[in-house]
Amino acid sequence: MNRKNKQAKLIAQMTNKEVLWSLYSTQILLLTLSFIIGFLLFDDVSSFMELFKWKDPSVFLYGIPAGLLVVLVDLASMKWLPQHYYDDGGINERIFSTQTYGHIAFISIIIAFSEEILFRGIIQTHTGLVWASLIFAIVHIRYLSNWFLTLNVIFVSFWIGFIYESTNNLFVTMMMHFTIDFVLGVMIRRKALKDHK
Repeated sequence: MNRKNKQAKLIAQMTNKEVLWSLYSTQILLLTLSFIIGFLLFDDVSSFMELFKWKDPSVFLYGIPAGLLVVLVDLASMKWLPQHYYDDGGINERIFSTQTYGHIAFISIIIAFSEEILFRGIIQTHTGLVWASLIFAIVHIRYLSNWFLTLNVIFVSFWIGFIYESTNNLFVTMMMHFTIDFVLGVMIRRKALKDHK
């Protein structure tokens, strides 16, 4: 049995609550790693906080459009490519298909916050775009059993990293990451509601 089939079987055996708990546990782990590594690499809290520019219009001018561009590319790919190219073992459907829109927003905020702090705020700030993007792809291990999803997550990671390099504002990439996850999560939820009618 290949890795993707094992993953799909494992997910099928989990309850929705267990899938969500797994997601939140992973984000807590990433935040814990961020705290430990950030403590070692940054001189103080204020030097880390300089990565956030809260009143920067780039948050909305670049963060949201850059995230929507990723969504549009995904939607076009889903339309033109075989369905199995986007098969992640059913994880995204299990996470988002039964949630309220408010909970999808909350999940997307948590993911964007924890992952961007670690991958862009800490890893990319100290090792550069290439390492941050590759580590981001490796951490999204569920995609590595599918060559197309692997390329996709690497591309998205480089794109987010490029936006970070261009704006020097971690808040922009958080907004971008939130936009991607929220819009795709809402689409999964809407599809699930439509399928159950």
